[in-house]
Amino acid sequence: MRILVTGGAGFIGSNFVHHIFQAHPGYEVDILDKLTYAGNPDNLRDLKGRPGLRFFKGDICDTKMVDRLVKGADWVVNFAAETHVDRSIMFAGDFVRTDVYGTFVLLEAVRKHGSGSFVQISTDEVYGEAGEKPPAEDGALMPKSPYAASKAGADRLAFSYWMTYGTPVVITRCTNNYGPCQFPEKLIPLFATNAMLGRKLPVYGSGGNTRDWIHVLDHCRAIDAIMHSGKARGDVFNIGAGEEHSVLEIAGIVLETLGKPESLLQHVADRPGHVLRHAVDSSKIRARLGWLPREDFREGIHKTVLWYRNNKDWWKRLLARQIDFAKSFGAVKGPRTASRKGRKR
Repeated sequence: MRILVTGGAGFIGSNFVHHIFQAHPGYEVDILDKLTYAGNPDNLRDLKGRPGLRFFKGDICDTKMVDRLVKGADWVVNFAAETHVDRSIMFAGDFVRTDVYGTFVLLEAVRKHGSGSFVQISTDEVYGEAGEKPPAEDGALMPKSPYAASKAGADRLAFSYWMTYGTPVVITRCTNNYGPCQFPEKLIPLFATNAMLGRKLPVYGSGGNTRDWIHVLDHCRAIDAIMHSGKARGDVFNIGAGEEHSVLEIAGIVLETLGKPESLLQHVADRPGHVLRHAVDSSKIRARLGWLPREDFREGIHKTVLWYRNNKDWWKRLLARQIDFAKSFGAVKGPRTASRKGRKR
């Protein structure tokens, strides 16, 4: 089995690659990552030189590179995306290009070669406000930010390839992930690193906005279960742990874990289009595939915060951004270069 993982040097993508090699040691994995600010070869450093792993620095919008990598892949799992809501408010065009057009390029290659299946990693953000009842997979898509809208566009584009061309596609919509190796612009690593540096923890508005939090490894296990179910083509699956907690609750756990005072909390002006509640109904994947989250929420957050405390060099290098990512990992320019070096099977 060969899997092409786009965005495999990012937070969720790199955790997924580690999970695949642990759960399926005989699999081969090709990683395609542009190595933007959030893509970090340090996330994969312990896998360097592993048989069956190839890394390619490149853009999912590059049709020639994508075509060569998709050919012969049994699965294409698309984590590659611009993801931060705040950044999307300032740079919406970047999100449309990568999240929508990049997904189109991947889908075209899968359709053309017709030998593999495609997993589009979407998000619960596509639903907008969860309201009183968390949406099921047939809920209306009402994205409230350019990021969410770009993911909704890619989500529906992927589904259209199933309906129009019969391209074997699966779409997943997961809730907020947490765990090791998340770039410190996101809530939990931002709060943890700021607290360790003695900086304020910025809380939008009242801090009462809630999210359903899931450990990244539970998310990876869900994707694995979908891929190996044999009955998921043309389908959509919500993935959530049912752990809804507010920003203030998360901040409290972070401060408690690090032994820092609540005086570090700082309420700031709310951001435009801020969703009050993100949550999903994940009963479908639980009933159909038997997937259940394994990680305890409070213990998981505690271990995540401690990971950042014990890996200061990792995140301080990211904040400094003084590393040549491609050189540090030995990335090649494209599949043809890699193939001349030979490939271990």
